[in-house]
Amino acid sequence: MSGGAPDGPAPDRGEAGGPGTVLSGLTTRGRSFLAAGIAAAVCAYVLGQGGLLRVGLLLAALPLVCAAVLYRTRYRVAAGRRLSPGRVPAGGEARVHLLLDNVSRLPTGVLMLQDRVPYVLGPRPRFVLDRVEPGGRREVSYRVRSDLRGRYPLGPLQLRLTDPFGMCELTRSFAARDTLTVVPGVVPLAPVRFGGDARGYGDGRRRSLALAGEDDVIPRGYRYGDDLRRVHWRSTARHGELMVRREEQPRRSRCTVLLDTRALAYEGAGPESAFEWAVSGAASVLAHMLERGFTVRLLTDTGSAVPGEGTDGFAGGGQDGADTAGLLMDTLAVVDHSDGTDLSRAHDMLRGGGEGLLIAFLGDLDEPQAATVAAMRRRSGAAVAFLLDPDTWVGREPTASGPHVPNPDGPDGPGGPGGVAPGGPRPERLRMLREAGWTALGVPRGAALDELWRQADRDRSALAATAGEGLG
Repeated sequence: MSGGAPDGPAPDRGEAGGPGTVLSGLTTRGRSFLAAGIAAAVCAYVLGQGGLLRVGLLLAALPLVCAAVLYRTRYRVAAGRRLSPGRVPAGGEARVHLLLDNVSRLPTGVLMLQDRVPYVLGPRPRFVLDRVEPGGRREVSYRVRSDLRGRYPLGPLQLRLTDPFGMCELTRSFAARDTLTVVPGVVPLAPVRFGGDARGYGDGRRRSLALAGEDDVIPRGYRYGDDLRRVHWRSTARHGELMVRREEQPRRSRCTVLLDTRALAYEGAGPESAFEWAVSGAASVLAHMLERGFTVRLLTDTGSAVPGEGTDGFAGGGQDGADTAGLLMDTLAVVDHSDGTDLSRAHDMLRGGGEGLLIAFLGDLDEPQAATVAAMRRRSGAAVAFLLDPDTWVGREPTASGPHVPNPDGPDGPGGPGGVAPGGPRPERLRMLREAGWTALGVPRGAALDELWRQADRDRSALAATAGEGLG
């Protein structure tokens, strides 16, 4: 929540007493009264009518007095804004609450509130308040919605003050602003095993803090509930208190999500474009892996995308996992196209063999970039790629080497060596990645990520079974 007293719309109007400021706030009624009073005073002077002169002075003085009183009370109102929630997915709604407090000893006249919002969030909201008693509070709210992710400023709040007679109207702006963050939509994904435990720990792989025998055991102090069979007697005798061997700790599985942001790899714009599908897919995978306890890392073609991200990425689980998810979503909310032409920097950012699971969302690939992506497989464990072809997303006819429609249950299906999903990218690109060990799927327009996710799991399981039969 933010708030404060209104200030003037410009520095030269922030001081009281300026005649130009007072006169500029007069309404049509006030200007009419002033003009009528001046005309009556002139006629009274010409005709020598004292009564008409008094009427003219009264008509001219009334709007000026109202303007002066209203101008002197312009800082007597405070306002605030509260967002609920402050972070929403694309297509979701947030409610903005506006609070108005009359901190003066006099009741206000008619007030009109107007909040500045970007046009993509909807029309500019306006509210009319008839009267606010001294010390009173009013609360109004409005809804905002955006199909486009991003960070959108809200405010400043504008307050239009009027006197009870409608002679003068002054507009003031509050200094406080807020930001609404619209993050990519997240699709729930099924737990699968691409190359590690579904809960984010390696299959039986554990690291011990003591690997060299009894003399190198790193003990710790005894805690209530520890198994007495783990008491390390040599350390106990040395320290004079019960010491136990540390438990072996499971190695947390890693997952790197690669998002291709090259502008030349995508065509089209808007919430239904291929690039927005890729961003939403990356957000869904990151959120899913964090929930499963993986250590996650977001990587783009320009390098690491998350400020403050270490070389090991972010650990999932618990409150830290929720904070990490928020940080990743905020990063993806503002990610945009890059001017890069290749994926070599992302390839260099991958450590040899230590990245664990690699999941890539890729745009259109030419042959050199497909070779670069294929080489990334040697620097990771399991690797899954989702390829989006701009031709199918913008409605162009496929090229001669474009996709064909295979039998999903046959040997030429999406999981086969030469298969490609209907409407997917060029089959030679998929073939290059599959030959390098990737589980590669084409993404046609309107494809559901959760279905492709399960298909990738089935394809990888089938490939593993085929490899096992070949070894047997």
